[in-house]
Amino acid sequence: MLRDASVTQREDDDSLAIGARHRLACARLLSTATLLAVSAAGTTSAFAAQTSTPADRYPEKPIRVIVPFAPGGGLDLTARLLGLKITEKWKQNVVIDARPGAATIVGTEIASHALPDGYTVLMITTTFAINPSLYRKLPYDPQRDFTAVTQLNAQPNIVVVGPTFSARSVKDLIALAKARRGELTFASPGAGSAPHLAGELFQRMAGVQMIHVPYKGIPPAVTDVLGGRVTMLFTTTLSAAPHIQSGKMKALAVTSAKRLPSMPDVPTIAETVPGYEAEAFQGVVAPAGVPRAIVEKLANELASLVKSREVAERFEADGAVAAGSTPQQFAAFLKTETEKWAKVIREAKIQQE
Repeated sequence: MLRDASVTQREDDDSLAIGARHRLACARLLSTATLLAVSAAGTTSAFAAQTSTPADRYPEKPIRVIVPFAPGGGLDLTARLLGLKITEKWKQNVVIDARPGAATIVGTEIASHALPDGYTVLMITTTFAINPSLYRKLPYDPQRDFTAVTQLNAQPNIVVVGPTFSARSVKDLIALAKARRGELTFASPGAGSAPHLAGELFQRMAGVQMIHVPYKGIPPAVTDVLGGRVTMLFTTTLSAAPHIQSGKMKALAVTSAKRLPSMPDVPTIAETVPGYEAEAFQGVVAPAGVPRAIVEKLANELASLVKSREVAERFEADGAVAAGSTPQQFAAFLKTETEKWAKVIREAKIQQE
């Protein structure tokens, strides 16, 4: 049966129109779906931004690390080592800001006034625990103005004597000091320094009396021990190691509670004087008021770094032992150290203006 051409044409046109309308409807549905997806994604992102905390986003900008010593010293080197590792991990720059002066008081005061947002922290040593009792007045309060983050390491001192000194052990030293009361001398890198207080603590616990000879730094003190002008020196293991290895100095003991892995043959003072312990340390604190979650996040990262093989071995080579404590542990440690050295300073009548 033949169909009229006009009828066929109309049917074809109707089919084309239906197809076009179908495609248009599909396009509109696709467009609506796309808009809904974009809107949903935007809503999700906005919701995530609204519900995430500063700690979740930390760090979002460079971190400033104040070092209250001159560049090139032990604390500065530790700050740079850890700063490099944090930069690699968190992809944010760590800016080392050296602010030396007044036995760390200058840099510490600056840090006490920083915004409590976690983007400024302070590197500290034993002076942080010593200064509150050593100075009549400080421009900051270590307990009120700072939050403990973590202890990075412990740094024992070592007692060394010249090669001709007759004592070969702490027992010999105590016997000689009691026989020659007030005649033996001990050097330190300065009045009120950690090695000086280690010597004062030794006198009190061992029941001996010696004469303290303060120097302006370690090198001149080492020179006078080598020359026999002073009896002994309380100093860092790093500064004494080359002279011990060359035979120019004798190591009597270390001031830590346990022997050092790097010097296993050198006994501790505690092996002769039970309970004796006098270690310096390096640590990190932040201005008071930093959100606890940020403090915990920073502490966890630093603890992980100092316990890593690379950093722990670096500390050991410098005569230190890696720590990596929690904020709570470090806060308790700082309290104990502050009280300990306050007693020594009070009994030895040491005071700085």
